Amino acid sequence: MSAPTLKVLSLGAGVQSTHLARSPVVRRGGQWWLVTGSGSILATDPTFTGELDRFAAAMAAADQAIADLRSQQDDPPTPHPGRQR
Repeated sequence: MSAPTLKVLSLGAGVQSTHLARSPVVRRGGQWWLVTGSGSILATDPTFTGELDRFAAAMAAADQAIADLRSQQDDPPTPHPGRQR
């Protein structure tokens, strides 16, 4: 069982929120936020937000690779000319 890495929610007024994996980090309106039960804190450190951007890109690439593998498994096998069994 796997959860989607990025979850996009519409927050109204055209603003979208993207949760990063199962973390308390959310990308909203182009900014990263740390979300807790008592509130949210804007992440402003460029080194930290850059790492979050890189991690989100890596997770998206991994999700795409898994989706590609799953679609290949769903495709019927391709016959190989000249090969006999």
